Amino acid sequence: MLLIGLHSVAAEDVSTSNPAAFVRALINAPEGEMDFGRAKLAVDKFDDPTIDDVGAQAEIDRMVGTVQKMLASLPPDAAATSMEKMKALRTFLYEGGWWNNGRPFEYDLSDPDGQKPGSQSLSNYLATRKGNCVSMPALFVILGQRLGLNVTLSTAPLHVFVKFTDDATGKVWNLETTSGAGFTRDIWYREKLPMTDEAIANGVYLKTLSRREALSVLATPILDRRLETGRFEEAIAVADVLIDAYPANAYTLVKKGTAYYRLLDAEIIKKYPKQSDIPANKVAYANGLYQANKQAFAKAETLGWREPTLN
Repeated sequence: MLLIGLHSVAAEDVSTSNPAAFVRALINAPEGEMDFGRAKLAVDKFDDPTIDDVGAQAEIDRMVGTVQKMLASLPPDAAATSMEKMKALRTFLYEGGWWNNGRPFEYDLSDPDGQKPGSQSLSNYLATRKGNCVSMPALFVILGQRLGLNVTLSTAPLHVFVKFTDDATGKVWNLETTSGAGFTRDIWYREKLPMTDEAIANGVYLKTLSRREALSVLATPILDRRLETGRFEEAIAVADVLIDAYPANAYTLVKKGTAYYRLLDAEIIKKYPKQSDIPANKVAYANGLYQANKQAFAKAETLGWREPTLN
């Protein structure tokens, strides 16, 4: 058994009960039972029961009502178009005015990756008006869908943004919610966050995600939290559910491979520093973890994922 060349990547956050079953139920719930707002709040509350999901839902309702008032000031023909609805939502979120009490939502430059505890939660974003590339696109999609917009999530390496389809033209636009939801070309993402042609062709990045795929991205923090707190078997089970919903999600495959490595490290490598020390009844188990680690990373690489290189 060869234990060199194993892959590992950084993980993030914490957890509870039966996360895989929770994630499966959330992803498979009918649209009428689980809209994006309820889904995001459920994900946040799963790991932090103190979150006031009822209050946050009420705030979302108020926000939708305010955008509708903004639209009411436009000529009826204009207000009915998806482009004008999108622009009104963009104004509501990112420009100060009566609609947001002069407090627009902003990118949190002090924590751009959302690494502070609770910073990726919707409740935190609503309270502080400072967000990141998890909370900001999530809120835009939540509000946009409530307003009848054709919006969903999309991804780039370690980044989430919004895809908006203009109903009048059928054109799909990238909206970069960490920068005022401005129209952003694919080439910008490719320059800032390098990705292979294979990854794009295989739907790893820049894809207009389906509902189930977008919900799997929304639920990814539950996987990340299991990894950080050493619940590696739970992390693997959650990863399997996420991959079932979005098979091309290389991020999840990489995290699954990492979970297998960390389980191998905890149960075998640290306990038995020399391969000759491994008990005979644990060799098959150790080999299984090693092979599963390799397979997960190999699958991600086949899809076009590449491990980031340090400059």
